Amino acid sequence: MLFIGLFLSMTAFAQKKSTASEKPKPANNSEKTISKKSKFTVKFKTNSFKEGVAFLCFHMGKNLNIEDSAAMRPDGTAQFSSGETSPGGIYAIVFPGKRQTFDFFISSNDSLITLSADTNTLPEYTINGAPENEQFIDYQKFVSIKGGQLQAERMAYTGSKNGADSALHLDNFNRFNKELNDYRDSVMKNYPTGMMTAMLYAMKDPELPIKKPITRQDTIDNYQYYKKHYWDGVTFMDDRVLRTPFFLPKLERYYREIMPPSADSIIQDIDYKLLFARNAPEMYKFLLNWYTDEYINPKFMGQDAVFVHLFEKYHSKGLTSWLNEKQMETISRRAYMQMSNLIGIKASDLDMVDSTGKARNLYGVNGEFTLVVFWDPTCGHCKEEIPRIDSIYRASWKAKGLRVYSVLSDNDKKNEWVTFVKEKKLVDWVHVYETKEMEKIVSDSQKPSFRQLYDVIQTPTIFLLDKEKRIIGKKLGVDQLNELIKAKLSNKKP
Repeated sequence: MLFIGLFLSMTAFAQKKSTASEKPKPANNSEKTISKKSKFTVKFKTNSFKEGVAFLCFHMGKNLNIEDSAAMRPDGTAQFSSGETSPGGIYAIVFPGKRQTFDFFISSNDSLITLSADTNTLPEYTINGAPENEQFIDYQKFVSIKGGQLQAERMAYTGSKNGADSALHLDNFNRFNKELNDYRDSVMKNYPTGMMTAMLYAMKDPELPIKKPITRQDTIDNYQYYKKHYWDGVTFMDDRVLRTPFFLPKLERYYREIMPPSADSIIQDIDYKLLFARNAPEMYKFLLNWYTDEYINPKFMGQDAVFVHLFEKYHSKGLTSWLNEKQMETISRRAYMQMSNLIGIKASDLDMVDSTGKARNLYGVNGEFTLVVFWDPTCGHCKEEIPRIDSIYRASWKAKGLRVYSVLSDNDKKNEWVTFVKEKKLVDWVHVYETKEMEKIVSDSQKPSFRQLYDVIQTPTIFLLDKEKRIIGKKLGVDQLNELIKAKLSNKKP
């Protein structure tokens, strides 16, 4: 599977500044940039190591990425420097040997930070020059206590012997949970621009208005509310939120689980977020890279329209100057392979010939549906799927007005193709191929090949067309095709 890797290819402990060209700065439903980028120095002291290499890292997505590395001195100290334009966020010191780490905050106002920590006393540490860490340390301690209480009540509830015990432990659990949420809410209320607040909002889920939905409408109302308030408090113009472990999982969940899979809905949502992010270059870069990676090979049929939209509106307009030539070439090639075969548009006609040399073009096939199958007789998967398609075609599809336009994907395999068709008795199909002479004419005229027009990068590749030759299904398995055809026929009934 093709994967461009603009953002998600970032790896932990790559070389220094390995992701500098990839990392992005935030933006969202706030029009005010909260955090700016700055240069800072971190001085580190530990009694645990007198030699070895320690790392200053930052959280980005699911990885720890190296900001700087330094050799430990004999007195147990090391010094790190940031890049010229490093934003604040959640950073980490990784001890020599990479077995132990601890996190701390850096904000845009911090220039000289001194840290002292010992592997035997973690997660406790002392820090000067980064005052927001006092909140962070207090929060970690509070969460540790409440987490232990919540776990104890959960286990006690599970082991309850009677209703009274169950009620007691449930009440205790709810009380401790409320105390934890109240603590978080107080931080967000009292320190609205603090790093702790940015982190807590990135972690927070909207509270559903209907606690116990009964009707279908209750469920719909809960969903609509949840989607509308999903990003509450997450200010995309705050670049610190990117350097946390929480933003990327929240972004992934939103587009993979919360957003409806419709390409039009996704496109509208993406354009809205990127419009805000234009005032925050790092977030703009981050989002556009992630969207490109996410939809270049979409998980749902029809979502390739999202990638084509990204190419036409952003990449092809020169709005992704940070990409190198190879990345742009990959994006452009992929977009041109997809834009002529999107769901809902009319399929390109195919001028092919059958095994006897007789011309048989696609638009000459008349049927309620047309199945266009690109395949190779030597492909193992094709050997399994093509007879299955023929079996269902004979049993059901043919009687419903479906016709099959079968295309040999490699004209060097003509003999094997003819033999396979005869052996499997694939009758009533229109079997065609493109001769080498026809292939040369297309190439010399610089016209797109059938592989580009139909995005044929593997076999079998299958398209379902309606009566007017509009694409209504693509790259589906036999069972999925059968369900789609049933649904389309059902919708036609009065």
